[in-house]
Amino acid sequence: MSAVEPLAPAADVGGPGQPLLQVRGLSKQFPVRGGLRTRAGVVRAVDGVSFTVNKREVMGVVGESGCGKSTMARLVIGLIAPDKGDIVFDGEAVGDVLSLRDLRRRVQMVFQDSYASLNPRLTIEDTISFGPRVHDLAPNQARARAHDLLRKVGLDPALFAARYPHELSGGQRQRINIARALALSPRLVLLDEAVSALDKSVEAQVLNLLLELKEDLGLTYMFISHDLNVVRFMSDRVMVMYLGEIVEEAAAEVLWADARHPYTRALLAAMPSLDPDRRTETAPVAGDPPNPIDPPAGCRFHTRCPFAEAVCSTTKPVLMPTGNDRHAAACHIGDPASGHSRAGRRFTE
Repeated sequence: MSAVEPLAPAADVGGPGQPLLQVRGLSKQFPVRGGLRTRAGVVRAVDGVSFTVNKREVMGVVGESGCGKSTMARLVIGLIAPDKGDIVFDGEAVGDVLSLRDLRRRVQMVFQDSYASLNPRLTIEDTISFGPRVHDLAPNQARARAHDLLRKVGLDPALFAARYPHELSGGQRQRINIARALALSPRLVLLDEAVSALDKSVEAQVLNLLLELKEDLGLTYMFISHDLNVVRFMSDRVMVMYLGEIVEEAAAEVLWADARHPYTRALLAAMPSLDPDRRTETAPVAGDPPNPIDPPAGCRFHTRCPFAEAVCSTTKPVLMPTGNDRHAAACHIGDPASGHSRAGRRFTE
């Protein structure tokens, strides 16, 4: 076996029709300590989440801070262990068939803070080549891979390979993080607010770079962001999270044209507009999210929802199809049998 073979892209096990990632009932709770080392409760960061990511698509993930987006990403990549649930990568169950070491070769992550993600004591060349060397690639081949990836992300190895992170701009450091993520030839890349700290002109360059790399290398992305305009530009499908749960999922353009959950509609209404005739005069949603230690019964959004009724505070809605292709929402208004007075009607009716 040659030294390069361990870093070849993993084979496509089930063909293009098999989802790349399947998550089933994923949950993670974090204990909260009270006084005198007593346990005050748990934060339900991710609570029974299930979703599918298809091969070579971009799945956008949106929601307010604290809704569980980043925790979910860390569960998927194996940085933290789930309390419940299963993760299946290209038909192989993580932990049973697919080891964490193999999973981390196939799934990589780019974090928000480009400087904190890099070791200040390593040169850029050493940073990118570190992973391949750990996975048994010869040092000279690892350096060659690092130089090739620097070119792919638009940086000249002759100028940047020997530099340290503090010598680079934020946009250059994030390009280094992208190159490092690609060093092990992954199939899925998780991008957790990867462009939110960048200037808008640099952000646009990095977004275009990500799309080019996706096409060139056949990648699949999970793109987590607060910026809905960026999510719409990048994503094929979008998943909306609220307080640890998925409340809506649809193709990006379908979601923008026909959102079926009040929380999604509030997020879209809060997007800034340059049109003075479309200025926001009233807040689309009032109040703060409930305490994740003690979330409300029923629909977790009912404490802030303008359409909430008694059934919303007692019965938990399930994520169910809306009738549009691959569009699902967890709202009693979309369920004709829920007992809500607006059940089966559109929000505009």
